[in-house]
Amino acid sequence: MGKKIDGVPVLGGTDRARELRDVSFVVCVGNPRDPASRARLVGRLGLPERRYTTVVHPTALVSDTSSIGPGTVLLAHTVLTASVRVGRHVAVMPQTVLTHDDEIGDFATLASGVRIGGASRIGRGVYLGAGALVRENTAIGDWSLIGMGAVVLGNVPPGEVWVGNPATRLREAPPPSLEQLEADGEKPAEPADAPSGPAEASSDATEAGSEPAGARGERD
Repeated sequence: MGKKIDGVPVLGGTDRARELRDVSFVVCVGNPRDPASRARLVGRLGLPERRYTTVVHPTALVSDTSSIGPGTVLLAHTVLTASVRVGRHVAVMPQTVLTHDDEIGDFATLASGVRIGGASRIGRGVYLGAGALVRENTAIGDWSLIGMGAVVLGNVPPGEVWVGNPATRLREAPPPSLEQLEADGEKPAEPADAPSGPAEASSDATEAGSEPAGARGERD
């Protein structure tokens, strides 16, 4: 306490969260090496949903038919077109575009410049790297990671890292993501179950990617 970060006073550590009854919270930690850190911190705080606020940058464009869950952050120039549903504790970085009927699961992270086609489902805890593109009607499974600049043309199973253009499986997701997937009662798919893609992804490709299951049909 008594410190400031970027001009904002520090009120104390996470152990003081329950004492600060007149304070609202946002949890925005996380990185590709440990995308599950946000979910763990929210679980540790144990606060009711009413204690979490939603932060939307003034330049973000959100349609009247879209919804945003508590604890979610939309940064500058984010666009939500028609009937987009964004879950709880989602971090959406600048210049991201979500198209009609997209569904974004709780604790997902969408890095800067992500583009998601219509009627796609981004699962719980998914991490989409900067500039990733997701084709319409695509599902990315829970706790998967999609690499920077990846072009996702088909469904991605839970708990995997996909990279490249077109995106293909690189390996399993980091251990913290797999642990969270198991805690949620799911298991990663066997590699043979993944949609087939062009050759093997290069080992030096940048990582960060993710999954979904069923997606609704695209509008006419």
